Amino acid sequence: QVQLVESGGGLVQAGGSLRLSCAASGSIASINAMGWYRQAPGKQRELVATITSGGLPNYQGFVKGRFTISRDNAKDMVYLQMNSLKPEDTSVYYCYANIGARDSYTMNYWGKGTLVTFSS
Repeated sequence: QVQLVESGGGLVQAGGSLRLSCAASGSIASINAMGWYRQAPGKQRELVATITSGGLPNYQGFVKGRFTISRDNAKDMVYLQMNSLKPEDTSVYYCYANIGARDSYTMNYWGKGTLVTFSS
């Protein structure tokens, strides 16, 4: 069984920074692309950034220059460094990974999310 667990969310002020982490665990044979989505209250889930197994990142326009995605293949982890945060970045952030499990086929797995909120 494969699990993704996010951490690092919290309360932040405008212009602040947070670093989200996501750890994959379980019966993993291989991890392909990993990434982050987010879902704001009353809105649909949207893609934030992805990173290939080789470390090539891709960002949505609204986070370019502010967020950095990275991964540690040895630890089966993906990170999202978020700088210059804005109130509109308030969301639940979800980690996902395309994983080939040892006892199953390759599919996308999702974490349960970590909340990023702003203090006034």
